[in-house]
Amino acid sequence: MKPFRIAIDGPAGAGKSTIAKCVARELGIDYIDTGARYRAIALKLFRTGTDYNDPEALAELLATTDVDYAGGKVYLDGEDVSGLIRTQEVSEMASASSAVQAVRDKLVALQQAMGERKSLVMDGRDIGTKVFPDAEVKLYVTASSRVRAKRRALEMKEAGQPCDVDQIQKEIEARDYRDSHRANSPLTQLPEAVVIDTSRIGIKKTVDLALKAIREKGYGKYKEDTDYRAAVRGVHSVYGDGLQSGRKGDRSAGQQRRICRHKRCVRQAVPVQRNVL
Repeated sequence: MKPFRIAIDGPAGAGKSTIAKCVARELGIDYIDTGARYRAIALKLFRTGTDYNDPEALAELLATTDVDYAGGKVYLDGEDVSGLIRTQEVSEMASASSAVQAVRDKLVALQQAMGERKSLVMDGRDIGTKVFPDAEVKLYVTASSRVRAKRRALEMKEAGQPCDVDQIQKEIEARDYRDSHRANSPLTQLPEAVVIDTSRIGIKKTVDLALKAIREKGYGKYKEDTDYRAAVRGVHSVYGDGLQSGRKGDRSAGQQRRICRHKRCVRQAVPVQRNVL
């Protein structure tokens, strides 16, 4: 049976990883966290002091670097670094270094090899455009920068780290710009991708929409009113903090209200987005 690839793209903090993990568990296929792999390489760049703009130094580092993802954990050269790659510093380094072609080439090759062997769910910023341009299902998961900043702030508070929502929002918007304007594999919303805006809907509604899109492509059985408590067990989700309340203050300029036919859920959709469920 030909592998079935589900590509999930979108900006940082939109909920891609949470959705991907839940979908993978529901369908019984593997979830590959590509962002974690880039973060692992960024961590090694920090540790070694390697300049990613130095081609020779970078080539030497990549030649001796092994990044694996198993059992929900990220391993860098055999070391579990799952708890070390989520800092803001590593995030910034990952965003910058991931634009370097040598870094992308190494990881893209590894990811494509996986997709040839088995069905999987993969999330990132260029999965549907670069890694699996022929993916059977392409999703684009997004949310307003303010909502994403609140989610990140909540994560940091839970980890005991100081945070400022306004500053985090500025950093997120700066990263969005870099990711969408970089020369190599920029973040792009493809016209064929199904768009899911998570700004005002919870995890259950979000996963419902993702599974609906997958079912319409002929893969997996879709179950109405699935209880996702089991699916999200062990998944760090920060949906909430008024994200489902529909507060006007969180609404981005230019957004319009749409009523989703699927279970009549209310969400915000950017007017230029296409194929919104």
